Amino acid sequence: MEKYDLVIIGGGVGGLVSASGAAQLGAKVALVEKKSLGGDCLHYGCVPTKRFLYSAKAFNMVRKAGIFGLDGESLKVNFEKVVQGVRDVQEKIGKHDDPERFRKMGVNVIFASGKFIDSHTFEINGQKLYGRKFIIATGTRPAVLPISGLNEAGAINNITALELKKLPESIAILGAGHIGIEYAQIFNRLGSKVIVMEKMGQILPREDKELSEGLHNILVREGAEIHTCTEVKGIKREGDKKSISAACSEGESLYAVDEIMAAIGRVPNTEGLNLESAAVNYNKMGIPVDKTMRTNIKHIYAIGDVTGGMAFTHVAEYQAGIAISNALFPFFKRKADYRVVPWVTYTDPELARVGLTEDEAKEKYGNRDIRVFRFYFRDIDRAIIEGETEGLIKLICDKKNLILGAHILGPHAGELIHEYCLAMKANIPITKISRTIHAYPTLSQSVKRACDQYYREKLFKGVFPKITRWLINLQRNL
Repeated sequence: MEKYDLVIIGGGVGGLVSASGAAQLGAKVALVEKKSLGGDCLHYGCVPTKRFLYSAKAFNMVRKAGIFGLDGESLKVNFEKVVQGVRDVQEKIGKHDDPERFRKMGVNVIFASGKFIDSHTFEINGQKLYGRKFIIATGTRPAVLPISGLNEAGAINNITALELKKLPESIAILGAGHIGIEYAQIFNRLGSKVIVMEKMGQILPREDKELSEGLHNILVREGAEIHTCTEVKGIKREGDKKSISAACSEGESLYAVDEIMAAIGRVPNTEGLNLESAAVNYNKMGIPVDKTMRTNIKHIYAIGDVTGGMAFTHVAEYQAGIAISNALFPFFKRKADYRVVPWVTYTDPELARVGLTEDEAKEKYGNRDIRVFRFYFRDIDRAIIEGETEGLIKLICDKKNLILGAHILGPHAGELIHEYCLAMKANIPITKISRTIHAYPTLSQSVKRACDQYYREKLFKGVFPKITRWLINLQRNL
């Protein structure tokens, strides 16, 4: 039996960061992965969808090129080349996840399925690995929806969407979370007739309602059909079409489409690990951990999506750093802090968020103890220059002008959100951002302009303007 300081199960972002970090710190590390390194992000999530989205954005920009004075023959979508472009990008980025790169660091990379024999022993094809410490980073997979007739009719998900040989003429997307909404814009812009069905009262139910509605309206104007407060009751195949029965407050409706995409929910990859033999607690949501990323067994840690927390690549990477530190140097006891975690829906325009929504802030602090400031991209010169004026920035602050939540619907929102993240992390009030010079003409000026709204309200509303006018008149008479 070979002994290791650290055995990592799962070769996604969390597992890879853990493996490289621990090996470079001098630990003897084994990394066990079923298929290939890179995880869901490289193979089915972040990387392919963002390339898909950018292809769709490029096509959309060509279609509206006339507003920039550009004339010529219109382009056509070659879906096979679009998919090949996705695969080319995956191959380039995947070089960072080459197993040999990690083996050169000293990591023993093993491709196989395995299971716990006890809390210190992991078995792979009869080979036993002893781990002084373990990190479980096995991720999640798409949930199977319990909808009558769905299995018989067939549906794609974010994994099998990459296997499509041609663009569907029409597609129904079940679920309006990040995955569903991003794919809705991809398919719609590339030429499919898109119908989105969401059980909740808004698309992107975790986002601030005002900005979610703004994105909803943009997608509808682009041609997508979106139905919220709608529950799918049943599906059946009728010839070459798939018929969907869906109910809302107005009654039941039927929709006929060529393809269906299921984008509702994820389930943790815990099956087959035999966690019972290691006495590790888990449930249908995943493996519970404390703020040190430790499970109920003190030498076994879990990170990333499998923990049932925020399912983002950057969170898995952050958790990996904490788990490595605590597993190898337990006397430091680093703890996770999720107060400032940004996330982005990479539609066009993007929707970025950090902190509380307006409703969450009101519920936590009360209406009187929060202030809301808004600034619209239609008023920023760089956005006007580039013809990207949709959306706004919305800041929710406390009485001390500290940011409780920042929400951006607009061009490059995912890049702009980080100045607010730093302000929240360092407890910097929006007044300091307002007094910081931002280069002109840039989109980052919108970050400042949103903060300027504090002074606009303070200086140009209420009693203050009366006082300033009195002072100016007084000087005139001197």
